[in-house]
Amino acid sequence: MALSLRSWVANDGWARLVLVSPVVGGKCGSFLEDFHDILLWATVQLPPSDAGAGAMCESGLSYSFESELLPGAAAYVQDCPHLPQGKKTVVHVSAHLINAVSFSVRFSDDFPSLNMAQHRGQDPRIIILTTVPGITGVLLVLILFLMFTASSNYIRLSSYEIFFYTHNLFIIFYIILMLHVVGGALKYQSNVDMHPPGCLQSNHTSLSDGVGDNQKDSSLGATETFCREEARFSPHFPVTWLWVSAPLCLYCAERLCRYVQSSIPVTIVSVVKHPCDVIEVCMMKNGFKARPGQYILLSCSSVSSFESHPFTLTKCPTKKKETFCVHLRVVGDWTELLTHQLLTEFSQSEVLPMVHQTRYPKLLVDGPFGSPSEEVFNYKISVCVAGGIGVTPFACILHALLDGWMQYKLRRLYFVWACKDLQSFYWFADLLCTLHNKLWEENRPDYLNIQLYLSTQTEFQHLCEERYKPLSSRLRIGRPQWELLFDEIGRSNNHKRIGVFCCGPKGMSRALHSLCNSNPHPGVTFEFNTESFI
Repeated sequence: MALSLRSWVANDGWARLVLVSPVVGGKCGSFLEDFHDILLWATVQLPPSDAGAGAMCESGLSYSFESELLPGAAAYVQDCPHLPQGKKTVVHVSAHLINAVSFSVRFSDDFPSLNMAQHRGQDPRIIILTTVPGITGVLLVLILFLMFTASSNYIRLSSYEIFFYTHNLFIIFYIILMLHVVGGALKYQSNVDMHPPGCLQSNHTSLSDGVGDNQKDSSLGATETFCREEARFSPHFPVTWLWVSAPLCLYCAERLCRYVQSSIPVTIVSVVKHPCDVIEVCMMKNGFKARPGQYILLSCSSVSSFESHPFTLTKCPTKKKETFCVHLRVVGDWTELLTHQLLTEFSQSEVLPMVHQTRYPKLLVDGPFGSPSEEVFNYKISVCVAGGIGVTPFACILHALLDGWMQYKLRRLYFVWACKDLQSFYWFADLLCTLHNKLWEENRPDYLNIQLYLSTQTEFQHLCEERYKPLSSRLRIGRPQWELLFDEIGRSNNHKRIGVFCCGPKGMSRALHSLCNSNPHPGVTFEFNTESFI
C-alpha cells in the first residue's frame, strides 16, 4: 500500500526530526568547539595515522555522550532505544580498542606525553587495564551489557526483578561516567604561542644561530616560523560533570518529591475478582487527582520492598466520587502474591467490606503519569483499539464520557476491542451498555461505535444476558479486518484529523501504524498513538 506523506509526517516525521537534530547539532558543536585545537595540532605534527586515531577517539567520546543522554527525551515517540544504543556502544568501544592499538604501534618518541602508551610495542591490554579511562570504560561497557540483555522481552516477562534491578545500575553508570575522563587521555597544547603548529625545530634547519625567529626565503616567497621551545601538553579539564550533574540533580529532586507524595498509603475501598484472572482494586487517597488515560505506579512492601508496577487507571476520581480504580491481570509472581493477599480471607467474587480494611496490605501509589491516551478528547473523531487487558486506558475514557460527554471536543468515538476469551468482555460490559443506553436516550446513537471481536473461537458465541443485548449484536467472530475498518472510517469522515489510539500486542500496533501511514483518503489524516507496558 502506498505511503501517504501527510500521514507519515504527522505520525513519524516530526518525531524523527526532533530526535535527529540535537544529535547532529551536538556532534558538530562538540567536534568544532571542544577538539579544534588538539586536532589542528595533530594534523600538522603527527603522522596521518596518529591524527586519524585521535580524531576517531574524540568523535567516539562525543558520540557516546550524546547517545546516552538523548533517548530519554523520546518517550512515547519511538520504541525502546536499547537496540540502537547497543549498536552505538559497539562502534564506540571498537574505536577505543583501535586507538589503544594505535597508541602502542605508532608511539611517537618526539611527543611521549601526548601518548597513552609508555613505550612502543606496549601491550594494548595493559593500556586499557592500568589507566583510569580504560578501567572505567570496561565497567561502563559491563553495565550497559547487563542493561541491554535484561531488556529482552523474555527476561522482562519471566523475571521482571532482573530487569528492574539491572536498570537501576544507571546511578552507578553516571558516577563512573564522570570519572571516565579524569585520566587525562584527551590533551591540548598549552604553549601554542611559543610552539605554533607547523613551526620548525632549530635542529631541522641549516641556518646559522644568528637568524631570528622569522626568516624570509626569497625562493619560496614564504616566512618560516621557528619553535621557541618544545611543545607541552596538558589534559583537558573534565567537563562531563557539568552536563551530567544538572540532570541528575533534577532527577533526584523529582524522585524525592515523588517519594513524599507516594509515602501516604491509600485506602482500599473494594476488591473484585473478574473472569480470566483479572482483579479490580478501588482505592481512595486524599488530594489525588488524575485525568482519563493516565497511569499510576503501584507498590506493596509486603510483596516487594523496591518493585513498583504501572497500571492504567480504569476510573478517575471526580468531584462527586473520590475513588479511583485499576484492573490488574495476574500474569507474574508480583501480581500473584498481591492477589493472594487481597483475596486470602474472602470469596473470590466478593467485594471486601470497609470494616475489614485494616486487613488489607499496605499499598502505595506513585503518580499519576501521562500517556498518549489522554489525547483522545483532543480530536473530534477518535479510534480506540484495544487487545485484551489493553482496554484499561479506554475504560477510563468511557467512564469520563458517562459522566458528561458534551464537555469534550470529541464528537465520535470508534471503540474496537479484540479478545481471545468471551469472558474477558464482562470486565467492562456493564460500562459499555450503560454508556450505549445513555447516548441513545440523548438522541446521539452515532456518538459511540462499538465493535467487539472474539479472535480464537471457531463457533458463534454471544453474551447471553438480557442486559448485554446491545453488545451481542456487535460481537464478531475472528480478527478485525483493519483495512476495511479504516476504509470505512476514512470515507465517513472526509477532511478530518482522526486520532488512532492503540493499546495491545505489538503485531496489532505495527499493523495499525502501517495503515495510518498509508491512508488512501485525500484530506483525511490518521494520527497514530500507541502505548504498552510489555
